[in-house]
Amino acid sequence: MKQTTLIRFAAESDAAAMADLYRPYVLETVYTFEYEPPDGTAFAGRLRRTQPDFPWLAAERDGQLLGYAYASRAFERAAYGWDADLSVYLRPEAQGCGLGRTFYALLERMLVCQGYQVVYGLVTGENEGSCRFHEALGYRLTATLPDCGFKHGRWLAVHWYEKRLCPPVPPGQPPRPASEMDWTGLDLSGLGPFAVKLGF
Repeated sequence: MKQTTLIRFAAESDAAAMADLYRPYVLETVYTFEYEPPDGTAFAGRLRRTQPDFPWLAAERDGQLLGYAYASRAFERAAYGWDADLSVYLRPEAQGCGLGRTFYALLERMLVCQGYQVVYGLVTGENEGSCRFHEALGYRLTATLPDCGFKHGRWLAVHWYEKRLCPPVPPGQPPRPASEMDWTGLDLSGLGPFAVKLGF
């Protein structure tokens, strides 16, 4: 019987599996600019720092973590408070099945509910697959930063993708923290062949 892929909120108990999934990205690719792979303890710390304000999602099938995605603060100063940055990491066997698209669709819907207006994706210039992914999802290339990162013996460019979630109108109140949201009414339609359970 085919197992269903479940998308849910990430928990600190996922930290070690997240670290294991992320390690090859750090050591073998230029898709992340980290040099040293963080361990499970470091990932648990990242979750604790970020989750009160932004959603972290995990996908699992038959007890194995297939991928994770999260939103985070794009910039620190107050006027940028309506902007967020998105990231997604998948195991190789989980790529090409629509999971990344579903992660992004969920995060975008959640950020709209929180009150965010603009989301960004920063992509290493050599990561052509991620460039195509963002463009297919309606992200617009707004800037290229040439030779701004050095890894694996070469200089690397970064492409800055942007997507506006709602019209640029005065936003009123700052976005609500994720920890204060009630996600029971979130639109879960059109998310592909995945089970979604947004609750603890």
